[in-house]
Amino acid sequence: MPREMRVAILADIHGNADALNAVLRDARQRGAARLIVNGDVVNRGPDSVQVLRTLLDRPDVTFTLGNHDDLLRLWHARSDALPADWFTDPFWGATAWSTEQLDRAGLLHAPADWPMTLTLREPGLPDVLIAHGTADHYRESLSDRSASARVQALRRAPDGREYGVLIGSHIHRPVDTVIDGTRVLNTGSVGSPATGDPRAQYLLLDATPHGWQVTPRLVPYDRAGVLARFGSSGLLRSGLSAEIFRQEVLSARSLYTPYWTWTEQGGLPRNQASWQAFQALRPATV
Repeated sequence: MPREMRVAILADIHGNADALNAVLRDARQRGAARLIVNGDVVNRGPDSVQVLRTLLDRPDVTFTLGNHDDLLRLWHARSDALPADWFTDPFWGATAWSTEQLDRAGLLHAPADWPMTLTLREPGLPDVLIAHGTADHYRESLSDRSASARVQALRRAPDGREYGVLIGSHIHRPVDTVIDGTRVLNTGSVGSPATGDPRAQYLLLDATPHGWQVTPRLVPYDRAGVLARFGSSGLLRSGLSAEIFRQEVLSARSLYTPYWTWTEQGGLPRNQASWQAFQALRPATV
């Protein structure tokens, strides 16, 4: 018989302290005994230092590595894993700003030992695999759109076990579906949802004698503070990407990735002129 256990799984905080604090309060009120932070604690928003300090100070938190947690360390090292022209492109000003903030605070390398995956095992219940993207790459999306063959491959552990539940994040929208017998969950995003609903998203996972029970949570919070801090912190002065990140918090829509794709397809520079053209084609919903 499994022991009864409630775990809060949250991700994609993206430097939004107000959203994080609202989720932490909600998880505490609902009796979560453990917090799993499934990557992308930092970058995009103005509060990367604050959110990382808040989580590192808690003994009940376990982390996995997200692409943005890793990106800032790669940026600081001028890593060959990143295109060389990014370092001179003003569009990447927000990433440079967040990297500098974490470095000054002595927190830049805190994610260095965060694992790519975590496994939850309880007697009598299917094993649960948790990764920011997937076990193979933190930028690979896991969702209701994942191909059956891919899900079947991901559920097979290197030691021969099979996972019954796969949990990802990264796409900034919650998912709860079953693909060929495997339950596929996505936490959604705490700090920058992409569903049109600005409430902070996370999951409660309960181990019960009847199986894993999943409760998606949508937590309201006042966005005025974080939206103001994009300006007062100096982040907005770092360039266009910061403006887009702020607009994503305001609209609760994905803008950065579609804009990036649109400029790539059209061979366009990423600047105010192309951003305004993109907005005219796809106005944000507020």
